[in-house]
Amino acid sequence: MESNWKPLNRPRRLRQTQALRDLNREVRLNPSDLIAPLFVTLGDNPPEPVASMPGVFRLSLADLLGECRELAGLGICGVALFPVIPLGLKTPNGSEALNPKGFILQVIRAVKDAVPELVVFTDIALDPYTTHGHDGVLNSQGTDVDNDSTVEILRQQAVLHASAGADFVAPSDMMDGRVKAIRLALDHAGFVNTGILAYSAKFASAYYGPFREAVGSAQAAGTRKLDKRTYQLDPANPRAAIVDALLDEQEGADALMVKPAGPYLDILASLRRETRLPLAAYQVSGEYAQIHAAARAGWLDLEATRNESLLAIKRAGADWILTYFAHEMALALRQH
Repeated sequence: MESNWKPLNRPRRLRQTQALRDLNREVRLNPSDLIAPLFVTLGDNPPEPVASMPGVFRLSLADLLGECRELAGLGICGVALFPVIPLGLKTPNGSEALNPKGFILQVIRAVKDAVPELVVFTDIALDPYTTHGHDGVLNSQGTDVDNDSTVEILRQQAVLHASAGADFVAPSDMMDGRVKAIRLALDHAGFVNTGILAYSAKFASAYYGPFREAVGSAQAAGTRKLDKRTYQLDPANPRAAIVDALLDEQEGADALMVKPAGPYLDILASLRRETRLPLAAYQVSGEYAQIHAAARAGWLDLEATRNESLLAIKRAGADWILTYFAHEMALALRQH
């Protein structure tokens, strides 16, 4: 018997042409959504490739300023600065982080002078400065990071960065109470307009290895496999991530972050429902590296996978996306 059945509803009608697909696109990625993480080194050497991150370099200050100018010209609004500290300046307590003449403070001033329209985010943590590669100072037994001693250093570090012109300080350490302590320190020092982007839901992830190579914390510690589980979040605990993030909001954070981004889109979407603050997500070094590795093997299309991964982060609720694809993605969006 011949069937007369035909579908009444045909969602494919809205997908028939590129114009229709454009009209019905619900989520759009813009250059202004992106923040570019940048690695900066002492000296005037040419850009040094990060072996595990194709297309990413450790830059001299001069090259960094050139990159910042290009990024601003492409419509990118922010950069996140990460210093590569020479091994000779690393100490167990990360004392170089409090050097009032420190290299990163010179970098912040130079970027704000050269490209004042860029929003400068600076990392508040001790892992680039310590010989052991942890985000704070160790306790007397050397077995764990001492929370309160570390927070005292972070307060001072944040004030130094604000005094150099940072628009946002971004504590990435995951110490308890550090957002309130930093907010009070900034306000007391007169930096009431300096924002705090809190790494609020930062997981003890396996995806950070290439970053640790890039800043030299792995080299200092002698391993990429640093165990930070006593202070970073357990990947198995979504509720704990929301608790930590909302505590940061209560303590005065101006924006919250989920890190890594791609493997934790569920956390990002859940947090989006819980807060009205701007929400950032960090597409970390391991996410970037695995996309490149699969593309080099011929298993994935680099551009299509890059675009889809970033769109997924935006779709899950991120207002700001920190990504090593920022420069090339902004170029691609402008050409489109």
